[in-house]
This record gives sequence, structure tokens and C-alpha cells, in this order.
Amino acid sequence: MPRRRRRRAVEDESQSGEASPAVRKRVLESFGRQGLMSHLGARISRIAPGVVHIVLPSRPEVTQQNGYFHAGATSAIADSAGGYAAYSLFPEDADVLTVEYKINLLAPAVGDHLEAVGTVLKPGRTLTVCGLEVFGRRDDGTPKLVANGQQTLIRVPRER
Repeated sequence: MPRRRRRRAVEDESQSGEASPAVRKRVLESFGRQGLMSHLGARISRIAPGVVHIVLPSRPEVTQQNGYFHAGATSAIADSAGGYAAYSLFPEDADVLTVEYKINLLAPAVGDHLEAVGTVLKPGRTLTVCGLEVFGRRDDGTPKLVANGQQTLIRVPRER
């Protein structure tokens, strides 16, 4: 498939709704093996082809000295959201690792919870590039963009 058509196909798929049950199961099983996400209390709230949302509730263990969400927690959920967005497009026998990511902390991360959104910008056979956004959200749903970034991931064979 030509690159332009492949990129448009990913955009179209991500707009079409939720991932297939098989992809959803594979993503959730992998996420369940992540000790850090469990330790932080993060959970996946949406899985679509090339798009994953991760929610992190506010609690004292994920804050810094001024009561804001800690940059490490903010960055960690952004990294995982992008990783799983890429993983949602990979074949069943593949796994994902972050090669690099850059995050800009735009505002103090406040809210009842954070929501990280990872979106595949350019899928590839080996490297995939994702956009990262993190929103502080109040329980009334009001979002505020608190961080954004970009990430490069590598597809590797799954170890058995």
C-alpha cells in the first residue's frame, strides 16, 4: 500500500471507534503486566486503532510538593499511551519499546485526574511515531492541556 494511502487508512481507522476485541484483549493483557502503571493506579479508558487513552486519578502518591501531579507520573502515562497506540497497530507476534520521547510540560498538572492520549502519527514496519497529549480533567469534564510531546517506538519480536 502506498505510504499516503497507508497513513490515511490509519487516520480513518482511528476515527472509526474502538479496536477489535482481539486487539483490545492483547493491549489490556500487556498493560496489566506493567508494574508501574499498576503502582500509579493508571487504567486504559479507550483503545482504538492507533489511539489509546490512559487515565490517572489524583491521589497524594502521584503528586509533587505543591500538590500538582508529578512530572514523572505525567510523563509515564504519556509514554504508555503512545506505546499502546502503536502496539494496537502491530501484528500479534510483535511487541513495542520506546526509542525516545520528548515531553513539554505546558502548565501545572491539576485536576481530579489526568488523561493521556497517544496517537499514531506515522506507522512503520520498524519505527512508529506518536503524538502525546496529557489533559488535566475535573470531574465535571473540563479539560486543560498540561503536556504534549512526540515519541518514537520500535517494533520488536515478542519473546516467548
